[in-house]
Amino acid sequence: MARIAVIGAGMGAMAAAARLAVAGNRVTVYERTSTYGGALGRYERDGFTFDTGPGLLRLPAVYRDLFLKTGKEPLEDRVELAPTDPASRHLFADGTALSLPNASRAGVVSALDAALGAGAGETWGDFLGRARDAWDRSRRPLLEEPLWPDWQVLARDPYPAPKQRRLLRSPRQASTLAEVGAWELGDPRLATLLSGYALAEGLDPRTAPASAALLPYLEQTFGSWYVRGGMRELARAVYERCLARRVTFVFDAEVTGIHEKDGRAAGVELADGTVQEADSVVLAAQPRPGTGPLREREPWQEGDVRPRETPTPGRFTVLLALRGERPADTVHRTVVHSPDPAAEAASVFATRHPAIRPTVTVLRPDDPTTRPDDGHEAVTLTATAAPHGPVDWTDTELRERYADTLTEIAEAAVPGLRERTLWRVVRTPAETAAETGAEGGSVPAPSLAGARAHHLHPGNRTRLPGLYLAGGWAHPGGGLAHAGMSGSLVSGLIVEGDDFRGSQ
Repeated sequence: MARIAVIGAGMGAMAAAARLAVAGNRVTVYERTSTYGGALGRYERDGFTFDTGPGLLRLPAVYRDLFLKTGKEPLEDRVELAPTDPASRHLFADGTALSLPNASRAGVVSALDAALGAGAGETWGDFLGRARDAWDRSRRPLLEEPLWPDWQVLARDPYPAPKQRRLLRSPRQASTLAEVGAWELGDPRLATLLSGYALAEGLDPRTAPASAALLPYLEQTFGSWYVRGGMRELARAVYERCLARRVTFVFDAEVTGIHEKDGRAAGVELADGTVQEADSVVLAAQPRPGTGPLREREPWQEGDVRPRETPTPGRFTVLLALRGERPADTVHRTVVHSPDPAAEAASVFATRHPAIRPTVTVLRPDDPTTRPDDGHEAVTLTATAAPHGPVDWTDTELRERYADTLTEIAEAAVPGLRERTLWRVVRTPAETAAETGAEGGSVPAPSLAGARAHHLHPGNRTRLPGLYLAGGWAHPGGGLAHAGMSGSLVSGLIVEGDDFRGSQ
């Protein structure tokens, strides 16, 4: 029985812990805060309940597999999981409204033709076909296998962009998502729809590789799912699964370093000066050399994928407690798109100031557990925002002014929103940084092939034997499904060693 120390109690950490415990290891999780779940937080007040992190789950098969492999019990026995249909409603600057069905390509094509005009659906359908090809080419190395030493092969973009004939110029292929939208989709509303998927994941459409086409493909193929009671319930279910497999959790325990012995990781050093020995260590927190658990060490192979030097965007969120019942025909998720996506991206990724008219996602779950009674409604507004630091999100005036901006924009989706508001809570990247330890309150994006491998995350193995990386800041990157898969990859590497070839 090996002793495994896991740093952090986020979803990737707990996914690894549960699998390692089932394999017969003695697993201890050290978490610097007083609770589990990482980004899957919850805010409760006056009978209202809000998610403070992701509001929907995609690729639920990752967590279904976790529960079957760690207890032969369906995920649905532990949480109530339901598809959201329609998957989303989109409001564009020209007044066009579009509702997309959940996990139905034919339905998406029909909806686009009806809302944007004949031919729009076929154009998008052809694009999704190319995105499917990219998914088939990259699914294993990007999601189901560890990042191998020859990771440079992922520098090539798997998206089969058609060659575009340019006047008096040689034919070219789209290399960024913005170029895919401009050159292949034609209708600017389709281009805006596409760029919105990237922005929501913290990716700049102007620089994200064309392979980011995977993002709408995954949603429209595998669907969007909601957990009754909020996404925090998924974290609770995974935590309870860990406890059932005798994983030990130590909360309010800050890890300050990796203990080394005989040239390998041999435990963790805690802030109180004690050392907890272990045979292997899993770091499931943001790997920042020179600070925290890594101190001066950079434990990835020379020439390997390294953590990014600049923080990625975070989320600006407004939690709204509303008087008045939720109308029966309300859509769970509405996206109010920016009238100028390029200007929005420039504001977010230049990290100098908030976007003037950001894209706002409005979540209105049909869930009685989120409100005190049927005469009230809990609504969450979210926009991708520059990280804390370059923008001072502790500035009270700035926070309130930007919350007013999001509320004004969201009234396109919720008429009379301001008049219905009982109270609101503003959350910014500054709160995310304080609660999760992520630099600037950044939210990790999923790994993508292409763009000379600039959108990959550090591999799960490190140069220091016995030290492994999991969670959203490691391969295969951010997102609930990706974090869960990182736990699967790390447990496979520890249990099977060099024989591990990836998840089945």
